[in-house]
Amino acid sequence: MKKKLAMALFVTTFIAGTISLGQDSASAAKGDAVIVKSVNFRDKPSLSSERIRYLQAGEHVNILERVNPYWYKIKDGQGQTGYVTTQSRYISVGGASSGETAQTAAGTAKNVIEAGIKYLGTPYEFGSSRSNTRTFDCSDFVRQAFKDGAGIILPGNSRTQAEYVKKIGKTTTNWRDLKPGDIMFFMSYKGSKSSNYSGIDKSAQRITHNGIYLGNGKILHTYSVKSGGVRIDSIEGKHWEYRFVFGGSVLK
Repeated sequence: MKKKLAMALFVTTFIAGTISLGQDSASAAKGDAVIVKSVNFRDKPSLSSERIRYLQAGEHVNILERVNPYWYKIKDGQGQTGYVTTQSRYISVGGASSGETAQTAAGTAKNVIEAGIKYLGTPYEFGSSRSNTRTFDCSDFVRQAFKDGAGIILPGNSRTQAEYVKKIGKTTTNWRDLKPGDIMFFMSYKGSKSSNYSGIDKSAQRITHNGIYLGNGKILHTYSVKSGGVRIDSIEGKHWEYRFVFGGSVLK
């Protein structure tokens, strides 16, 4: 227990030094916005709250405030007040600067990482149940961290999560270009040396593992019973670097 608490304290400090939040998210963008894709318009800032209706693509709404990194309080064209996700694939905020958008994404990434850190040491189980947090496999862990930290429900396995990331955001094959909170995807283990992966077309390889990039060359993930469950590993010079296929964000 002491070891787990010490690790959590270390990582919290690590995160604070890696992710700069800048302006408080609650004071961010206000003003006109346009619905990009049909989305739930809810009576409270919660995924479990009642849906007022669906907002349709092209509707203009007025943002009254950003309640937290996940929800805007808005007023629609009929004068109805409610809440909608802050995810940019659903709503385009005309008055928000790129800096404000980056700050919001960074704040949400911090929440996701902190949510994941809470599960350090949780046992590994291949094919773990998605209905509880007693055990995790790699994709179940990533899914739970994003659910807890950002209210985002990702697909159920590493391959479908990889396709999801490709569809909604920019990806990179260089792990050094990743930002904290990005999801990393890997091919199968073929050895611990870089030469074991020489000549392999990684883009054609099957995704077999994923995890959350922490920044500073670290990954938060889980991959075996023997390794102790959810843990943090270094990437550079390890098989994680050689197996890396691509990574990207779902927070854009």
